[in-house]
Amino acid sequence: MALNKSNPKTRLNDLLTKLRSAGHRITPQRLAIINILIDSAEHLSVEQIYRQVQKDFPTTSLATVYNTLERLKEMGEVLELPFSDGSRYDGLNPHSHPHLRCTVCGAIEDVDIDLELAAEEVAAERGYADVRHRLEFYGVCPRCHRGVSHRSSG
Repeated sequence: MALNKSNPKTRLNDLLTKLRSAGHRITPQRLAIINILIDSAEHLSVEQIYRQVQKDFPTTSLATVYNTLERLKEMGEVLELPFSDGSRYDGLNPHSHPHLRCTVCGAIEDVDIDLELAAEEVAAERGYADVRHRLEFYGVCPRCHRGVSHRSSG
C-alpha cells in the first residue's frame, strides 16, 4: 500500500463520519485532537497533542487525549508508533508503513516504500495469517546535520 496522500479535509470528513457511525460524539475537544493529528506533518506524542489542544481548550485533560487516541486506534484510524522515549501517533496515514527517524532530534518522517507485497509473500511462504510489519530507518536529519556540522567547525 502506497502512502495515503489524501488531503487533511477529506481525511477529517472520513474520520468524523466513521466516529459518528460508531456512536461517538464529536466534542469540540475531540475535533481539536483530530485536527491536530491530521494537520501535522510530524508524528506527535500525546503530550505534544495535549499542549496544542490546551491552547484553545485549557480545561481539556490528558485523559481526554489518551481516550480519543485509543478510540481512533481501535477503529484503525490512527497508527501508534511505540519508541523507547514514548509513542508517537500518525493520524493522516494510519496503516503500517516505514518511517525515518532522526537520532538527534527525534523527528519522524514517512518513507514511501510499499511493503504490502513483501508481507503477502512472507505470509504465503510461511503460512502465517494477519502479517503486519514495522520498518524504521534511523539517521541524522538535514536540520540536525547542518547543526552538527556548524558546531564541530567552530
